[in-house]
Amino acid sequence: MSWKTAYRSFYYEGAPEPDDLVLPPAETALLCIDVQNYGMEPHADPDERARWAPFHERMRGTLIPRLQALQASFRAAGIDVIHARIACLLPDGRDRSLSQKRPGWNNLLMPLDTEASQIIPELAPAPGEIVVTKTTDSALTGTNLRLVLANMGIRHVVVTGLYTDQCVSSTVRSLADEGFDVVLVEDCCAAGTDALHRHELEILNRIYCQVVGSAELRAMMGLD
Repeated sequence: MSWKTAYRSFYYEGAPEPDDLVLPPAETALLCIDVQNYGMEPHADPDERARWAPFHERMRGTLIPRLQALQASFRAAGIDVIHARIACLLPDGRDRSLSQKRPGWNNLLMPLDTEASQIIPELAPAPGEIVVTKTTDSALTGTNLRLVLANMGIRHVVVTGLYTDQCVSSTVRSLADEGFDVVLVEDCCAAGTDALHRHELEILNRIYCQVVGSAELRAMMGLD
């Protein structure tokens, strides 16, 4: 199935197919969100480890290798690769947003210099690439990224990373609200479950972004 007909929600079941994507290299950037060590740590509890096993399989089998390849293609073509990560500026995390202070899974306390807050080695920034640090879900709301993109002349943002239904979704919506053209690469993202991942893609697609696969994107952009 083509990206033009996949991941359609109730609202867009009968909508006409979108136009082909036009992503001029000088106006396009790849944004990699929150692929950090904390998300790759196996759970100590056996039941939790089993519950999260499909997520880790997707990370190792799909997201990491395909995002590595996409990063390499963008770099080879001279297109900007930008990274965002969650990390608090104060050791006690007082600077975090409310969503990262609430009790539960999303309560992340990761100071800047901790191992957990670092981007995983497989997808680490190349020398000179921009890295923004956020204490919010959206990479746009809690940083100067909007200003940076505008200064660079970027109009089209290709979004990847973790988690589809949380920080990726928040960033996509923020970018769209700020007038950026957003492309979300479905096989370079992941949520806690495939069901959550697919459901969020359907919610976002055609309203806030266009959802594509990495192979489709490379073909449209003429990337190796």
